[in-house]
Amino acid sequence: MAEETPVIRVSPEAGGGPVPQVLGVRVAEAGFSQDLRAVKVVLQRELIRFGQDRTRMISALVQPVLFLFVLGTGLSSLTGSSTGGINLRTFMWPGVLATSTLFTAMFSAMSIVWDREFGFLREMLVAPVRRSSIIIGKALGGAVVATLQGCLVLVLGPVVGAPITPLLVIELIGMLLLLSFMLTALGLVISARVQQMQSIMGIMQMLLLPMSFLSGALYPLSGLPAWLNVLTHLNPITYAVWPVRNAVFQRLDAPAAAKAALNPPMTWFGWPVPVWLQLLLVAVLGSIFLAVAVRQFERVE
Repeated sequence: MAEETPVIRVSPEAGGGPVPQVLGVRVAEAGFSQDLRAVKVVLQRELIRFGQDRTRMISALVQPVLFLFVLGTGLSSLTGSSTGGINLRTFMWPGVLATSTLFTAMFSAMSIVWDREFGFLREMLVAPVRRSSIIIGKALGGAVVATLQGCLVLVLGPVVGAPITPLLVIELIGMLLLLSFMLTALGLVISARVQQMQSIMGIMQMLLLPMSFLSGALYPLSGLPAWLNVLTHLNPITYAVWPVRNAVFQRLDAPAAAKAALNPPMTWFGWPVPVWLQLLLVAVLGSIFLAVAVRQFERVE
């Protein structure tokens, strides 16, 4: 039940001084329903901010377009004989699609530093909800926003020769959502202890490009040097990029030898890792990152 807090209203009477009148004010109790509502409100706030920021949408498309139509077209003249007839832009598109969520998800997590610096976060903390609900709302909101951004890159599929089907679109959106959740949770882990936007910008830039280039988004995983092969397998984004590319290559009309060369199986010490295990690893890592972010957030704030 909601508690009633007495509030005194002072009203004058004809024959004397003011007489206090006690009114009841309903104060919402903390509980699961309030936590769930807080998650929903924070998620909606992220969607509203994304929808109102047209510049953010357009700028996030610059890098995927450069990779596909500038880098991909430029390198096609060098690799045309080694791709087995598969257009290099078609090969690069699944990786670019997956990594297009990287920057959006991380920057969504960075917004918590902005909220802290300008005081809005403290307004949320006075609400009768658990602090974990704010972080969960941020993680889900960032994941949805990054997935929507990825869907803009998804539209470029037919332009580069990708075999787009309704079932493939559903599969890709699901994998993008899972990857975006993990990336946003990782960003929240980093943002939980950073107090200034200048600091978080430097940290994110230091992480984003290496994680993007080491994910195998722009090159096949076969024939890599030993040190690069190790780094690629340690990068959690790799385990989302490969399922995305595999889903596309399964429907690609190309010679089997070419598809095997450009999309070799993900292996651990020679053992092919199933797609479901790779996606499960991404989900588990996202849950771990989220739990760490919640714990750090409760300590710092």
